[in-house]
Amino acid sequence: MEHLSKSQKARMAIRAFKILADSVSLQGHYQPFGKAGENLSEALKLFNPEIYGSMTDPRVIELKGLEYVIDRMPRGIERCNRVILTANEEFEGTSFEKIVPLKRRRLSYVVSDKEICFVIARGQTEVYDILTHITFLNIEAQKIQRQICNKEGGTCPEWHDLSKAAGEEELTGAALDQAIWNLSIILGRTYQETRETYHYMEKNRRRSHSNNSLFTIIYEMGQRVINEIRSIDERLTVYFTPSLREMIGHHKYASDWARDLKELMYGLGLDKRQVHLVSANMHSVRNVIYGAGALRDLGEKVPDTLYDMVEAIRKRELDVDQYAGKYGYLFHRDTSGSGIDVMVIDSARIDLSALHPAVKVDAEFIAREQPVIVVMDYAFGTQAFSVLDELLCNCHFDDHVVQFQVESIAIMGKAGILPGERGDIMLATAHVMEGTPHNYIVNNDLQVEDFDESVDVYVGPMVTVLGTSLQNRDVLERFHHSSWKAVGLEMEGGHYQRAINGAIIQGHLPPDVKIRYAYYASDNPLRTGQTLAAGSMGREGIIPTYMITRVLVEKILQPVKERTCSRG
Repeated sequence: MEHLSKSQKARMAIRAFKILADSVSLQGHYQPFGKAGENLSEALKLFNPEIYGSMTDPRVIELKGLEYVIDRMPRGIERCNRVILTANEEFEGTSFEKIVPLKRRRLSYVVSDKEICFVIARGQTEVYDILTHITFLNIEAQKIQRQICNKEGGTCPEWHDLSKAAGEEELTGAALDQAIWNLSIILGRTYQETRETYHYMEKNRRRSHSNNSLFTIIYEMGQRVINEIRSIDERLTVYFTPSLREMIGHHKYASDWARDLKELMYGLGLDKRQVHLVSANMHSVRNVIYGAGALRDLGEKVPDTLYDMVEAIRKRELDVDQYAGKYGYLFHRDTSGSGIDVMVIDSARIDLSALHPAVKVDAEFIAREQPVIVVMDYAFGTQAFSVLDELLCNCHFDDHVVQFQVESIAIMGKAGILPGERGDIMLATAHVMEGTPHNYIVNNDLQVEDFDESVDVYVGPMVTVLGTSLQNRDVLERFHHSSWKAVGLEMEGGHYQRAINGAIIQGHLPPDVKIRYAYYASDNPLRTGQTLAAGSMGREGIIPTYMITRVLVEKILQPVKERTCSRG
């Protein structure tokens, strides 16, 4: 048999994980303790995602990966043995507690102490994401059980000490040090590593109640596996409801979302104006356009640089919103369940004299064309295709067809970088869809010269991956160093481009529509300590985020002659 390279083995494992995930969702249920679950675990361990660090090492518990997962899963997931994935089953009005994780717009309901229900509104990518995290937690839980159980079926003294620590409301001083030391023995980690993760989770627990304490999490993970071994009735089971299986692949939530937004814009009389779509966060475009004016309105000095201005208004969001509302800004909160809020900005009503000096616009062009900027919050993976596909299609209001005049589409996102570092910028020349034969050329209206030299800018293809948790070093190395010459990886760009290409073919978009893709690097999965598990960027993310935002705003409000991104 031909010898397979590490990247080929990893690609096969990623493909196997995807096939298995699709299979169990169609089947309707599976048990991580059973054959399907074991196959998912083996596939995950084989391609060994960078974000999960030492997951494949049986001697130690992976702490940074655990921090990452706990931040993106509902509180109490560690003790649940019944997990249900469903479409919206009308939970409103029930007594079930609604939970949204700290770092993922993911809705779930606590049905009982050991049963939790995820409402899947963001497509297949969300299913992969949840199953990946559940598989990781199960792998680590089994490692914990093996660490604390002896051959006679009993448990080690450290486990009994942990059960006491997990039951305590708060530990301090010598008692806390002793509890962390005992826990470090179970985890196979140093005292300092364990203490660091304890404090990280404790900070989130106290601030947002988004998770339980590290003592409780580890104890519940290990105890769940012990209970599984003792009784088949206690085995963790993941269910997929019929309503979810019918919804996957359809655009139910996206259709409702797009309809609501188009009704709003039609009601405002914006269907005859040129529209510029921007997929971005819910603060940077607003702050670039209205931040300086809001500070002046409050009688405060506007800092000389755009980035210092951003720092000055970070805790003044309400003030910026109130000011912006007087000058053409409207916030449209999502009610469809898609989780994608929208900002509509009427440029004709912006007080141009109040813009920050760093932002250059063409007042005559704005007065003449009166462009409308529609800022969409980030989509999640395959959800990007469904929401943009629905938004770009024609609609019917008052018995006649309405087609919005979309002049440009900009995608500003965070992504993993391959040749550079966190905080750098990437401009896409194409999107390569991981695990499929689908690749999309991008005639990018952005180029390196649009950005100043304070940030490194890389130009080339972007890999659209199946999920943030499915990043393998060998596969990424191949995409970067082979003839693909990929500069980064992200989750939505290829799906957005598929919707754009389809809209052009169907006549919903003009062939010369301006397309702009720019990403700032939130991580480098090829460098130890720079993966997504390393934590948020903080201040170092402000400069690339707002540099991209300023460029996009100027492209819309100060257009120049057509040009395309040169390939690097």
